[in-house]
Amino acid sequence: MNKDINWLLKEKYPAKFVEAHCGANYFTKEIKKDISRLKAGEPLDYVIGFTEFLGCKIDLSKKPLIPRQETEFWTEKAIEEISQLQNLRILDIFAGSGCIGIAVLKYCPNLLCDFSDIDKKNLKQIKINLKLNKIKLTRYKIIHSDIFKNIDGVYDYIFANPPYIAATLRNRIQKSVLKFEPKMALFGGKDGLFYIRKFLKEAKNHLNKNGKIYMEFDYIQKREIERLLKKFSYKNYKFNKDQYNKWRWVEIN
Repeated sequence: MNKDINWLLKEKYPAKFVEAHCGANYFTKEIKKDISRLKAGEPLDYVIGFTEFLGCKIDLSKKPLIPRQETEFWTEKAIEEISQLQNLRILDIFAGSGCIGIAVLKYCPNLLCDFSDIDKKNLKQIKINLKLNKIKLTRYKIIHSDIFKNIDGVYDYIFANPPYIAATLRNRIQKSVLKFEPKMALFGGKDGLFYIRKFLKEAKNHLNKNGKIYMEFDYIQKREIERLLKKFSYKNYKFNKDQYNKWRWVEIN
């Protein structure tokens, strides 16, 4: 049996998982429809309807960007740093599914988090995922904003996973990603830095004196991002590699 179909049955149809090994005659119409979606190239996580991110269940019913393992890697590093801290205010900007902020809230019980995104569908998705992961209403706020346009607060930590794929690299992206995942969450203009420039230009105005920014980027953008950091007068920053040994995020304070 195809491994994706096997995983689909195990995660979405556990009652049918054992039966399925007896043959396709056990497949319901709903299962057959999902298998057709897989064969058409739709990402497995969308067909299942959710994914996991650092132990959090992330619903994908509104089709946000599917959380990546690279993002999970650096988010875990950030959580290790702040988990014992008290009374911090966090911003998850370009929040998408809300996976970063939700993981922070789960493992850092004394922190508060604002979630921001320009896509109203993502805001609905974030609400679903906050409820799914049993995050108290008093611990978060959801903001509809184009980067910092509707954000007037200052934060101790800002977590940013902006759209950063260069349009010129479009042909290198998997067909299933291009066809099914939101292009708004993928592409950052011709060189991939359109949103990063806007973000870095304003971010320091929303950061507390001893605050820190974690920002994800494409490994080929490291040199240009360092130039932007200097241009916008950020003095302290550290570039980090992901689990695949590629430059993936920068810590700025």
